[in-house]
Amino acid sequence: MTRVEVETPHGPARAEVHCAEEGRAALLLGHGAGGGIAAPDLVAVTRAATEAGVHVALIEQPYRVAGRRAPAPAKQLDTAWLAVVEDLGERWFADLPLIFGGRSSGARVACRTAEAGAASAVLCLAFPVHPPGKPEKSRLGELDGVEAPVLVVQGERDAFGQPEPSHNREVVLVPGDHSLKADVDAVFRAAQEWLGRVLRLLD
Repeated sequence: MTRVEVETPHGPARAEVHCAEEGRAALLLGHGAGGGIAAPDLVAVTRAATEAGVHVALIEQPYRVAGRRAPAPAKQLDTAWLAVVEDLGERWFADLPLIFGGRSSGARVACRTAEAGAASAVLCLAFPVHPPGKPEKSRLGELDGVEAPVLVVQGERDAFGQPEPSHNREVVLVPGDHSLKADVDAVFRAAQEWLGRVLRLLD
């Protein structure tokens, strides 16, 4: 594992890079709004990916690196994310297909930037379909806007809602709530199976 600092227009971001043995693709994962890259579901997916031959970069947004808990505005998150993607794509993952992903807020960033960053696929953990108790404030448009293959791993009791599957979107429900802590093995399996299918498409 290697820690890398990346300059972005909104201050330095950090990436924790976990290299797989063969490196058939690279998965870039973002954290939730108030959480960090040590979230149990992110750790499980990192393990699933590296075992499948996929390099992983866990990306800390500049506001977290600066020690703030409150997230930056969406535009800043997206700009910083794309700056990190470009840097790592050149320095670490040249010529490899890139898969974007993240949990909660990080999943939203991955969806919003998938086209601009030329992501080959998107992995969403606990996508917040709407704020708890406010189904009218839907963010489904961000998910629907992704044309690449998408996996959403969602807790069965997630107060942030449940997305529906679609032609390019698989939804796997696992025990638990928005934290996805209740059954990390189920998260691991869902990510591993989907990555296996995505890699066959990319190969």
